[in-house]
Amino acid sequence: MRISTPKRIFVPLAALFFFQWGASGMWNVSFSNVLRHAGLERFIAIAFACNAIASFVSPLIVGAMADRGVSPIKLLRWLYWSAGVLLGLMFLAIDRGWGGGPMLTLMQMHSLCFSPTTSLVTTIALAELHKPSAEFGPLRTWATGGWIVAGWVVSWVLVADSSPLCGYTAAAIIVGLGFATYFLPGLKPATAGRATTWTERLGLDAWQLFKHHDHRTILLTATLFGIPVAAFYPFTPLHLTALGFDHPTATMTLGQASEVASLLLLATLTRTIRLKWVILAGLVFGILRYALFSLDQSAALLCGIALHGACYALYNVTAQIYLAERVDPAMKARAQALFAVLTGGVSNLCGYLATGWWFHRMTADGVTHWPVYWIGLCATTVAVTLYFTLSYHGAGTGFFRKPAVR
Repeated sequence: MRISTPKRIFVPLAALFFFQWGASGMWNVSFSNVLRHAGLERFIAIAFACNAIASFVSPLIVGAMADRGVSPIKLLRWLYWSAGVLLGLMFLAIDRGWGGGPMLTLMQMHSLCFSPTTSLVTTIALAELHKPSAEFGPLRTWATGGWIVAGWVVSWVLVADSSPLCGYTAAAIIVGLGFATYFLPGLKPATAGRATTWTERLGLDAWQLFKHHDHRTILLTATLFGIPVAAFYPFTPLHLTALGFDHPTATMTLGQASEVASLLLLATLTRTIRLKWVILAGLVFGILRYALFSLDQSAALLCGIALHGACYALYNVTAQIYLAERVDPAMKARAQALFAVLTGGVSNLCGYLATGWWFHRMTADGVTHWPVYWIGLCATTVAVTLYFTLSYHGAGTGFFRKPAVR
């Protein structure tokens, strides 16, 4: 498709997406195996939950600051620098054997700084793209590409599927992103009025979005569906390792292949098909993914991983586009921040702790009963899919979209 946004804006945004998600993919996918190799396996669920805890606080405050006129570029710069240094220190704690306490403390501090960058970058991109619904999908493929390349680098260049080296490299990239913000175009800060109450300063007024029926359905669906999805990155690499895969980090990039295809098709899908059916397709892919995982066979696991990207793009990215187009302009940064709080905070905190508890329940003498583990999560995704199907109204009827109908 033809990109109407000028290259001087689109190219820096694409690079930002590529390296931000690349840095995340550099260490998140291999983190479980790094902790297991360091004798810290019991901290896996709690460590992943640190990011969820941070997502309750940071994105809304930063989103409110962006909506109130604070330069989003300056916010990104300082958040990147702080997050990069703290991530490097966290992996140093693992490398030097400082124990679970220092590691978790540094993980929490890193998460508080890095968590808001996702919603902030998304808000900047959606504000600068000339046609967000048509161009955000192709832009988002650069993030996916970064994640894929990161997985390949970790497994085949650094050979660091269970080494802190993956974290040191990611930390360096994040610090570099802070310096790269000097080369971003002069993106305009929001022009909304100054916050006059603590509710506005903290971004808590974004919760008023729940008064709208379809906004509420979208937000609740993304939140609830994200709970079982939280098990994907902490525990799928462990399942791959159990089945004899030597490079689980690189293998996990199969999910990004379908994500790229879905993102490239997203503009066409959202232009011709009602959002309800696009999101529902993503939810169904999520059901099939865990159903395949429950077979506990190598081929089925690979097919399930490949479905993850389509699942994510069709329900999660489409929900972000929905908020960008349907929410009042003065609330857009806070809407994306609230989405980050709910999906990155509520979903992940509940998901990491619940699926971590379920993992330990299904594990005895070092052996996990994977079929029961995944089928339990599959049942949860079915329940959430039924809720969305019955609750979302939209602005029209039928399968295909009519002009101006979402």
